[in-house]
Amino acid sequence: MFQVSPWLVAITAIVFAAVFAFVISRVIRAHRKQATTGREELVGKRALVKIALNPEGTVFYKGELWKAISETGRIESGEEVIVDRVDGLMLYVIKK
Repeated sequence: MFQVSPWLVAITAIVFAAVFAFVISRVIRAHRKQATTGREELVGKRALVKIALNPEGTVFYKGELWKAISETGRIESGEEVIVDRVDGLMLYVIKK
């Protein structure tokens, strides 16, 4: 006659419960996290100045050129800036 060890059943149940709890906790965390797309994603990110900002010019971020206004005076081409805020399609940036 075939018998299954109670220890084997207990260990298997504990392992499955732990994996299930881990997966559920990750799903809950993903649902609670606010989506960052569009304008929300830009704030706080670094961009590269392509056309000098005096105070208006152009910056390069993730393969796209954006019009930008410097909030900290003139910024030369090739310098990195940080996006402070977004108004429509205009980025307001500060020196890194």
